[in-house]
Amino acid sequence: MAITESSILIIDDNEQIRESLELFLGRHFSDVTTLSSPNNLINTLENNSFDVILLDMNFSGGRYSGNEGIFWLNEILTRDKDAVVILITAYGKVELAINAIKEGAFDFILKPWKNEKLLTTIKAGIEHSKSKREVNDLKNKQQILNSDSDREFYFLHGDSPEMKEIEQIIDKVAGTDANILILGENGTGKEIIAREIHRKSNRKNNIFMSVDLSSLSDSLFESELFGYKKGAFTDAKEDRPGKIEVADKGTLFLDEIGNIPLNLQSKLLTTIHTKSITRLGSTQLKRVNFRLICATNKPLQQMAQEGLFREDLLFRINTVAIEIPPLRNRKQDILPFCEYFLNQLKQKYNKPGLQLSKQAIAKLETYAWPGNIRELKHTIERAVILSNDKVLKPEDFALNESIDYNSSKDTLNLEELEKQAIKKAIKKAGGNMSKAADTLGISRTTLYFKISKYGL
Repeated sequence: MAITESSILIIDDNEQIRESLELFLGRHFSDVTTLSSPNNLINTLENNSFDVILLDMNFSGGRYSGNEGIFWLNEILTRDKDAVVILITAYGKVELAINAIKEGAFDFILKPWKNEKLLTTIKAGIEHSKSKREVNDLKNKQQILNSDSDREFYFLHGDSPEMKEIEQIIDKVAGTDANILILGENGTGKEIIAREIHRKSNRKNNIFMSVDLSSLSDSLFESELFGYKKGAFTDAKEDRPGKIEVADKGTLFLDEIGNIPLNLQSKLLTTIHTKSITRLGSTQLKRVNFRLICATNKPLQQMAQEGLFREDLLFRINTVAIEIPPLRNRKQDILPFCEYFLNQLKQKYNKPGLQLSKQAIAKLETYAWPGNIRELKHTIERAVILSNDKVLKPEDFALNESIDYNSSKDTLNLEELEKQAIKKAIKKAGGNMSKAADTLGISRTTLYFKISKYGL
């Protein structure tokens, strides 16, 4: 018989019961500790860690109310809110059991117990304890990552009217728990907006869990988001919480929400609606309290009309929509962003005297920035790294201005012709998507859809 590596604490004033439990449980668990009185309980807990605590409910002769057990249960949970306590008594009543569980007990066992029932309950308690520790470990790691990410994802306060409006919307929605949908091209800063909402929210001291849905295959989608129990599938060698469970009490950011396969959208919809999850391989429903923010560069309205995205899911995630215009449509923001990145990168690469020439600024302000803020930052960083002078000139910035729009002019492939038409229309319109859509005779939503479809 394999012994489980777990620590059990037994607190009971009856010597026979302590010895019986210690003998039986010692055959199944690696560490069993007993106490005859709860008077030494706090000192024991401060110096040891236990997976499960078995706590008698009555210690004084002639008292059968269970109030002593409830008192010590609260003392334990005050010091460790995640402690797994199983109350045990010979004077069990349904009302007493209900009250104990309401107070935070994991379960309730009556004396005399059945060994099989006792063992099953303790093993369930150990799994619960392990799961809580894993969630807390993941949250601690994620909070460290988030503190590092906050420096990278600093919210840039632009000078354009569009960014001023977005700032106002952020201030209005941050204090609520409304579901937010952030729309915009790749590189416009959708995650930056999401993190700013979280930083200004009532959940700011809890986790910001970012999930890139475009990186999850169909087979990984459920296990990564919902977690799984040991044995749920071939490689499930231990219980593991999913990203949604880890986001409890914090913010769940689902990036690239438009990439979720249609057959999996219903499960996500149910989770958002009920605020509960069930791990793969389990039947236990877990309540989760998270604030939902989604982002995409895809035209979800168009996809819903074409049956590629559930309309009810779109309604559920879209209480408030924030659309971030591309950088080429808010030229006023380019210089402030350049200056911010330059100041940041001068420190990083120890080049304190670097400045932008007027000619360099003019070049940067007239470029269309198809990669938006992300491309701008990488362009500045490359120039800083390779610079030899204290002034950055136009030639220090490598911009992709020589796209050959005529490379496939002789093709008769309809998709290729459409791609070339879109490229030409965008170039002719100077990056203005509304004008490009008008030139092509389609809506701006359809244009974004086709840009995403062809990877332009």
